[in-house]
Amino acid sequence: MSILGLVATMLAAPAVAESPTEEPVYTVVEESLPFSPVPGFEDSTRVWGVHKGAGYRMEVPADWNGDLVMWAHGFRGTGTELFFNPEELPFRHYLLDNGYAWGMSTYTKNDYNVEAGAVDTRNVKLLFQNMFGPPEHSYIAGASMGGHITGATIEKWKEDYDGALPVCGVMGDFELFDFFLDFNLAAQQIALGSSTFPVSPAYPVTTALDIKASLELFPGAWPFALNSDGEALKQLTELRSGGDRPNFDEAWIFWNAFPEFGSGIPGNFLFDLGATDGTLPGRRGVAVDNTDTVYQVDLDPALSAFEAALNDDIVRVAADRDARIKQGIKNVPQLTGKFHTPVLTMHNLGDLFVPFHNEVQYLKDVTANGDPDLLVQRAIRGVSHCGFTTAEYETAFADLVAWAEHGIKPEGDIVGDPAAVADPEYGCRFTDFATPGGHLLAAPCP
Repeated sequence: MSILGLVATMLAAPAVAESPTEEPVYTVVEESLPFSPVPGFEDSTRVWGVHKGAGYRMEVPADWNGDLVMWAHGFRGTGTELFFNPEELPFRHYLLDNGYAWGMSTYTKNDYNVEAGAVDTRNVKLLFQNMFGPPEHSYIAGASMGGHITGATIEKWKEDYDGALPVCGVMGDFELFDFFLDFNLAAQQIALGSSTFPVSPAYPVTTALDIKASLELFPGAWPFALNSDGEALKQLTELRSGGDRPNFDEAWIFWNAFPEFGSGIPGNFLFDLGATDGTLPGRRGVAVDNTDTVYQVDLDPALSAFEAALNDDIVRVAADRDARIKQGIKNVPQLTGKFHTPVLTMHNLGDLFVPFHNEVQYLKDVTANGDPDLLVQRAIRGVSHCGFTTAEYETAFADLVAWAEHGIKPEGDIVGDPAAVADPEYGCRFTDFATPGGHLLAAPCP
């Protein structure tokens, strides 16, 4: 995948956004709803339209096996047009080739709105049942915000699905937005000796440039060559984004050298995501929090003098109670880890948009509140957000079905043991290295 292609893909993923004062009026772009057949499957039944304010697509192959897969797409931006891209489902050919029907929704709202995505995806599932009859087995899969939707769905409607495949998902819910806060506050404190929240609108094009200049080894060296303070921020970012792990060095270079999210400055991506007031759509007040965060810049759990000063001086932000109160699937839902169906996840080790830490937090939630035997997690090498090959999707889905229908639990990676995650071979087992160009900057395996 090219860098331009990756940036386009990232726009299908979550970003921090300020809650609007008035609900926008959304419109379905009906010309985006029709979709072409996959060559060789021209005889499938393809259906599209508008249902309960959202666009939908469904497809049933001629040799339907009786099973249904629902797909939950990611972030669509903050515009008012509800639409489909030409190709939404990354393993559509595999599904049709194996007799699966599928469906999806545009959702009735854009922005980071998990509640709308969950309700609208379920509405399409119910519509499918009315049109084609109840499926024998049902599965749900989703990427990025769609992973969050998938996680919320299987906790809210526990009997609706036989298996779930959330990939590159926001499975740590508020932990994602806390990460953006952590990076920016720590960057300010380490580089400039003080930290502020919220920052000014000009932060990405003023303060962020000063931060980089203070942390690079020589002018123009950011992010490739860092001074001791720069190395401290890099290590802190690794620990806050999922722990010591392979492929982080490549991730640091990529996310701090190429993508941006509104400033127009290449590599400004994480700084761009720091220019918010901490509010989230559908939540009242500040939703980010670092009151109990212990910032570290090395692997020694004991605080060094540098770390002690950092933790003493960094500004602390407390989330408003109403912003994080548990309220079912109301936006932004907190995932409890309580579900009754097999769940298989995939996540890129070098993703710094929705970092691997989301998988660590999800495992903690499932272990504390649910059944960890129902969760299998896979680490994939590469720095992309949602950068998986078709083969990885197909293998994961086939393994999920074998688990759900035949009791054959698939293998996964150990996520809860920092030593296992730090192993030089971590992420090698399930990464598809055979597909040319399949993973951007994937660290080679030993």
